[in-house]
Amino acid sequence: MKIAYLTVLLMLSSSLVMAADNKNTTQNSEAKNQVEAVNSFRVTTRSELVGLWGMEIPTNKKCVEYYNFKSNNDVVIKSGEEWSSGVYDYQPAQDPNVQIPALILQVKYDNNQMDCSGNIQDQTGEISQYFVKWKSPSVINFCANDQAQQCFATLRRVLP
Repeated sequence: MKIAYLTVLLMLSSSLVMAADNKNTTQNSEAKNQVEAVNSFRVTTRSELVGLWGMEIPTNKKCVEYYNFKSNNDVVIKSGEEWSSGVYDYQPAQDPNVQIPALILQVKYDNNQMDCSGNIQDQTGEISQYFVKWKSPSVINFCANDQAQQCFATLRRVLP
């Protein structure tokens, strides 16, 4: 009788231990999922150039040329009746004390209409390189060289 009693007691206690162990495993699994959920976000930064910029044309103060730099490296340019689209690559300066950022722009499509300067020129396929001199967070100059000399265009931020 004692053996039967001990056997039943042992079976009951082992099932309680197994249930408690299963509960701990479930809790550990839930805690792990919560930790993974908390750490599953991804931080991405956007280029400081992203946004809508406007450039007044010196010979035509009534017309503004717009550059819309998108976060996916697409760009849309609107100038008078002309609009074009393409891709860009903005390369921030490794050491701002030594060099300034570079901008490479490739036009993929141009509707070949008159721009703010009165020119009609199909720029499809053109690749341009500019150097970007930041005057403030909302004003930049496009320059011809990395020494910020021969700056020929001033763009002002319209929208972030």
